[in-house]
Amino acid sequence: MKKLISIRVTAFILMTVFVLALSGCAKDGTPATSPSSSPTPSASVSPSENPDESTEPEAPTKVVIQDIYGDVTVPVNPQRVVALDNRTFWTLSDWGIELVGAPVPLLPTGIPYKEDGVIPFDVGTHNDPKLEMIAAADPDLVIVGQRFAGRYEEIKALVPNTAVINLNFDVSVEAKSSGDNLVNGFKDFTLALGQIFDKNAEAQKIVSDFDASIAAAKAAYNGTDTIMTVIVSGGNIGFSAPSSGRVWGPLYEIFDWKSSLYIDGASSDHQGDDISVEAIAQSNPDWIFVLDRDAMNTSADGYVPAYDVIAAAPALANITAVTENQMVFAPNDAYTNESIQTFTALFNELASVLTD
Repeated sequence: MKKLISIRVTAFILMTVFVLALSGCAKDGTPATSPSSSPTPSASVSPSENPDESTEPEAPTKVVIQDIYGDVTVPVNPQRVVALDNRTFWTLSDWGIELVGAPVPLLPTGIPYKEDGVIPFDVGTHNDPKLEMIAAADPDLVIVGQRFAGRYEEIKALVPNTAVINLNFDVSVEAKSSGDNLVNGFKDFTLALGQIFDKNAEAQKIVSDFDASIAAAKAAYNGTDTIMTVIVSGGNIGFSAPSSGRVWGPLYEIFDWKSSLYIDGASSDHQGDDISVEAIAQSNPDWIFVLDRDAMNTSADGYVPAYDVIAAAPALANITAVTENQMVFAPNDAYTNESIQTFTALFNELASVLTD
C-alpha cells in the first residue's frame, strides 16, 4: 500500500515538474504548439529586400486630354512628335521637345527648329501640304491646329493607330466670341501640352504670365482713345477688323477697345480687308496698331518696313496717331509665331506704351 502511494506521489511530482517546465518555456517567449497546429512561416523583410515598399508609384504612361472633339488618350512624353500648329512651336521648343515632323516653311524665324534644321520630315504648308510625310515620320503623337485644323480627318486616316489631337480655337469671322476663344484656347491647350510632356509647372507659369499681361493691358487702356488696327503687306495697308481681324481682331473684345472705324463685310483675311488711307485719315485714330506681315523675312528683296509705308502716305501725315507717334507694332514674327508667348509680349508692350 505504501509502495502504491509512493508511485502515485512520484508520478504527481513528475507531472507537476513537466507542467512547470512548459510554463517556463512560454514565459521565455517560446510558444507551445499543439500537434495539430501548423506553424506559419514568417520573415522580416527590410526595405532594401522588398523595394516595392519604399519606391514611388510608377508615373502614368498615358493621359486623357480634351481637344476640340472631346477626350483623347495620349502617351505621356511621346518620343516621335509631329507638330502642325504654329501656336505650339515656341512652347515645344522651350521645353526641349524634339520634332520628327513639322511644316518647315511655316516655322517662325528665331525658333531653334528653324535655325538648326533638325526636323527630318517636312510636311509642307497648309496650301501645299505633304501629308504623306506624317505617315513616313511614324509618329506616336500628331498635334493639329490653326492652319492645318481643316486637315484633321485626312491626318487621322493616314495614321489610324496614332494619337491625333486638334488644339485649334476659332478666332475667325464666324466665331461668336473671338476674344474669349483666344484667351481660353491659349490657356487650355498650354495646360494640355503640360500634361502630355510632363511640364505642368512650366505650363502653369506660361498661363500665369499670360493672365498678368492681360490684366496689365486692360488697366493701361483709358477706355476712350480710338484705335485703328492694320496689316501692312507688300507695301499695302489692310484693315484688321474688330473681332475678326488677324492678330488684332479678338483684342477689341478682350480689352474693350473703341475702334475709329467699322466697315461692312469685315473678314479675317491674312492681309486684312481693303481700305483706303483716306478712310483711315477721316476716322483720325488716336492710336494705330500694326501687324507687319512681311517683317518675318526682313531680308527679302523689296521689303519695306510697315513704319515707312505708313509714314510715306501723305493722307496719314496729320492724323493724331502719326503726329503724336502713337503707333504700336506687333513682334516681327507675329504672323507665323502666333504663340501664347508672342501675345504675352505684345500685351506687355501695349501696357507699357498705353500707360506712358
